[in-house]
Amino acid sequence: MKSVLIIGLGRFGIFMSKKLIEEGNEVLAIDKDEVRAESSLKYVRNVEIGDCTNEEFIRSLGVANFDICVVAIGDNFPSALEITVLLKDFGAKFVIARADTEVHKKLLLRNGADYVIYAEKETAERLAMKFGAKNVFDYIELTPEYAIYEISVPTPWVGKSIIEKSIRSKYNISILATKVGDVISPLPSPDHVFRRDETLIIMGHSTDVAPLLK
Repeated sequence: MKSVLIIGLGRFGIFMSKKLIEEGNEVLAIDKDEVRAESSLKYVRNVEIGDCTNEEFIRSLGVANFDICVVAIGDNFPSALEITVLLKDFGAKFVIARADTEVHKKLLLRNGADYVIYAEKETAERLAMKFGAKNVFDYIELTPEYAIYEISVPTPWVGKSIIEKSIRSKYNISILATKVGDVISPLPSPDHVFRRDETLIIMGHSTDVAPLLK
């Protein structure tokens, strides 16, 4: 479980908050608009009303205690940029910020953002899986049910081969490739022996993959 601070409860902020919570993470969401904050309570349990461009308010949040801080503001770039700078000034570990243009992306990266994206629901869900789900390094949704995941090798598999673990029949997933560092080896043979230092690129139904992410 990771602790995540979401600043901004527009569509992107709500989508990302919901997905992070579904993945078992702890979310604190902030918005300066009282109506928007209250309406989000149906999706997010921990919501506060406040202006994150205010230094004292940011200080009060203890942003250094969160694993991830997300600046999900899309309609006010100057505020998003200011908040990004303040988060880093107050010790935020990892800041994800939203940008609507390439220029905004460059400015955010130059001023403290660790990761900048163009946003809406699909991107929010992918980021929530990538940064919030345990043992997931990347995620690409193919359909609402099926996706491609890059995951760490489950501990019980280390030292065993694909055929020994009966991966396809027992886990109902397909191993598309293995990856060590930046080297990808597609379609490993059945006698491939799993290594602790590799990751696996797999495809499967979300219900079949879920047990491997714990």
